[in-house]
Amino acid sequence: MASRFHLMELPTKVLIGDGVISKLGEFIEDSAGPGKVVVASGSNVQTRVSKAVESALGDRVEWVEVTAADMENVERVAGKTAGSACIVGIGGGKSVDVGKLAAFRRRLPFYSVPTSASHDGISSPFASLKGLDRPYSIMAKPPLGILADIDVIASAPKRLLAAGCGDLVSKLTAVKDWQLASRVTGEYYGSYSASLALMSADVVLKGSRRIGEFGKDAVRDLVEALISTGVAAGIAGSSRPCSGSEHLFSHYLDMIAPESGLHGEKCGLGTIMMAKLHRIDWRKVRAALRSVGAPVSAGEVGLADSQVVESLVKASSIRPDRYTILSRRRLTKRAAADLASSTGVI
Repeated sequence: MASRFHLMELPTKVLIGDGVISKLGEFIEDSAGPGKVVVASGSNVQTRVSKAVESALGDRVEWVEVTAADMENVERVAGKTAGSACIVGIGGGKSVDVGKLAAFRRRLPFYSVPTSASHDGISSPFASLKGLDRPYSIMAKPPLGILADIDVIASAPKRLLAAGCGDLVSKLTAVKDWQLASRVTGEYYGSYSASLALMSADVVLKGSRRIGEFGKDAVRDLVEALISTGVAAGIAGSSRPCSGSEHLFSHYLDMIAPESGLHGEKCGLGTIMMAKLHRIDWRKVRAALRSVGAPVSAGEVGLADSQVVESLVKASSIRPDRYTILSRRRLTKRAAADLASSTGVI
């Protein structure tokens, strides 16, 4: 029987606009106080934004380099927090996820400052790390605040922005999987959070040509849509509106081909195929991804055909508790190969 209650945790405030990284100090101090600020960031991002961050925070900042999204880096960031007011994750997925989990473990406020728009972890309560006992995201807490500087994000490599579009379109099949699970298993289904996730996917599906130009207005729409999907997960109390069979496909590829493709790229490929299994317009998904410059075939991200087939066959084993279209269909190798080839993924 579906649970009759769940906890919603949402970001408290979001500041988005051109040049807003200069307001980071007051943005943090308003809720975390004036103490030391531990900043988790990769070296390249630190080089890009250190002048602006140090101007905003003064001598309060302590940089901690994040080299990988793993527990070693989480512990290193957490180990620098004595006497700190908060943790700030500045960068892409790994810095935000590492900072998020370190803050969760130290019970400190966490602030997300994305420098690219490659996935919805910038606002969600989930952290995706390597080296855990499971290959999918774990629950932490959403950021207390999100500061998104469009000038900074718009200057990110276009590949990262296109990957964010892949993560957004994946909500189309994630919601379909959630609806299916509700019908088959009685799992709770939240129509409002599902609608919010689908609205974010539509930003790419209905406006891919404009989004794919990645002008500043388009980047702002992309960032706001990614923030909204993270909020949808917070409202749902789970990752259901944002993560379904297409994410299981991506997570399995993370295990067998960890160096091939970005998260959003692999989710986009999965969405094309899962859309066909759900009997929805997979060609529209493929066309939207192509229009924004995201990959639509395995070869474009260095994946072998056999890896795609294996992931389709075995992805559902990652989370037996999460019912999706792959749970229902139980693809054989031949059926998986037919699906991937018929959609142009292989």
